[in-house]
Amino acid sequence: MEITIQAIHFEASKQLEAFIQKKASRLSKFHDGVYLADVSLKVIKPETSENKEASIKLFTRGHDFFAEEIADTFEEAIDKCVNKLERQVVKFKEKRILKK
Repeated sequence: MEITIQAIHFEASKQLEAFIQKKASRLSKFHDGVYLADVSLKVIKPETSENKEASIKLFTRGHDFFAEEIADTFEEAIDKCVNKLERQVVKFKEKRILKK
């Protein structure tokens, strides 16, 4: 699975990129058809608590998934997004199995 990271108006650290790679790669074990995770990071103005926004668009064969979260840190926002996407993928797969 390919993971693209886009940091809007700032430079993401290598440590943050490694964290995102590790967390996002977990998503491929829930669906075999995952081929791309597009991660977008943005700092919301004005500078307040909970001003880090992360969104992940997960591309699979046949269906795409999306999650967006705002938190105090990018790591926390990414964690929440990955958890949301895991639930979405599992629910989608369960619905497909029930239709068959």
